[in-house]
Amino acid sequence: MTRDPFVEGLKGGWQVIDASALTADRTLEADVAIVGSGAGGGIAAEILTKAGLKVVIVEEGPLKTSADFRMREADAYPQLYQESAARKTKDKAINVLQGRSVGGSTTVNWTSCFRTPATTLAHWQREFGLKDLTLEAMAPWFDAVDRRLSIRYWDLSPNENNNLLRQAAWKLGVSVAPIRRNVKGCWNLGYCGMGCPTDAKQSMLVTTLPAALAAGATLVHHLRAERLVMAGDRIEALDGVAMEAAGIRPLPWRVRIRAKHFVLAAGAIGTPALLLRSGAPDPGRLLGRRTFLHPTTVSAALMDHEVRGYAGAPQTIYSDHYLENVAVDGPIGYKLEVPPMHPVLFSTTLQGFGEAHAQLMREFATSHAMLALLRDGFHPQSPGGTVQLRDDGTPLLDYPITDFVWEGVRRSWLAMAELQFAAGAKRVYVVHEQCTGYASWAEAKAGIGQLPLKNQLARIVSAHVMGGCGMAADGKQGVTDAWGRYRGLGNLSVCDGSLFPTSIGANPQLSVYGLAARNASRLAEELTKQPAPALA
Repeated sequence: MTRDPFVEGLKGGWQVIDASALTADRTLEADVAIVGSGAGGGIAAEILTKAGLKVVIVEEGPLKTSADFRMREADAYPQLYQESAARKTKDKAINVLQGRSVGGSTTVNWTSCFRTPATTLAHWQREFGLKDLTLEAMAPWFDAVDRRLSIRYWDLSPNENNNLLRQAAWKLGVSVAPIRRNVKGCWNLGYCGMGCPTDAKQSMLVTTLPAALAAGATLVHHLRAERLVMAGDRIEALDGVAMEAAGIRPLPWRVRIRAKHFVLAAGAIGTPALLLRSGAPDPGRLLGRRTFLHPTTVSAALMDHEVRGYAGAPQTIYSDHYLENVAVDGPIGYKLEVPPMHPVLFSTTLQGFGEAHAQLMREFATSHAMLALLRDGFHPQSPGGTVQLRDDGTPLLDYPITDFVWEGVRRSWLAMAELQFAAGAKRVYVVHEQCTGYASWAEAKAGIGQLPLKNQLARIVSAHVMGGCGMAADGKQGVTDAWGRYRGLGNLSVCDGSLFPTSIGANPQLSVYGLAARNASRLAEELTKQPAPALA
């Protein structure tokens, strides 16, 4: 049996409040209130608590730990994801996977860790004046996070789903490389997206949050951060509403958290939404704008042997060939990876109805899948989307897909199909409702070239949300500065992927970790007038 740090910690007196069990309003006092317990909030919580500050962490989702993770999609999606893993953009064109539980998306992601690419940092320096965000300046923070979260290359051979990408790339002269993962003692089960039942994934759930709680932090879960209470250029309090256990409906009980400083780490949709609900200053009308997704296309292939893409580490091989061979601000480039092949995820992504869809599912064990993550935000014709509020105050992302992005969608399909045929595919299905499958690369080239590029017909997905509170040296370009301080509110910091002025061009988890470690350490020094503690 694995050791569950929360079971032991709660017995030892950790301060954890389940807002769904409240029977009256509450008021809490803190030095720092952190909204969100994912990559940014978790890192900030450990650093600030160990600096001697009284910290309260707010999480809208539930507290679920390894004992609750049963590797079942039917349980995981409604319990651990925003909107039961069915969050969509305003026009319903893109399905967006985001975590919503203690640990945030780090609890359910696929463990892929990439440092912020040099091309991305150089673009930020050139276009947004972020002169201090260099490879050299960020390296010590990434090194610290690597040590803290056991980020390293995977020791075992890739599963067949990943191996087919590698074999095809070698055959076509396409560059590939291994992926580093934040795991320790991994059992190689392959169901990382359902929460890790062995606590091998070094998510915030088993690393920084237990460290913060052991050092005296308070965690409040099932609490929706509703509004920041402002007085002039400062925030006096955070008002939250308790959520029922299922996380769908609010309860009558309110929790007010008074603090000297506030850190928003609710993600690139949640953080701008909270600021919008609160009427935060936004003279440049930049708040919630330039929100990016890495719009992701999918191609499935039927192989002549068992692939079993649901078994083994989900992502261990990638290719940046189609990023490196285009200018960062030229035609949209894309990163190639493979996804884990879980039945519900597979069936709801693939096209077709009735018998056609049933036949695809019969071939599940011999199917291969590939992803292309489009690098959005670097070109004027890729402006991203805008976080808006529905009538009830809940967030909605408006992300129109431009012709520029659509052109990248088609190129990515072609690249993936060519690779899959090189890997020996019998038939390839790019994920488009009018694609009935191709039996050869020549047939795929002709067919993909004719597919209409329209919402709902072409299925686009994403698990990466970035931007909306973009950093910039100049207030005319960003609502936050290079340290994540929100312009116009003296005691507010942002500490999540909403800070990014463009997409990353790689899985953003490690970029959030590194930037959060840097910025939270600076904040700890400002608030305590003492050197910041190192990550454990």
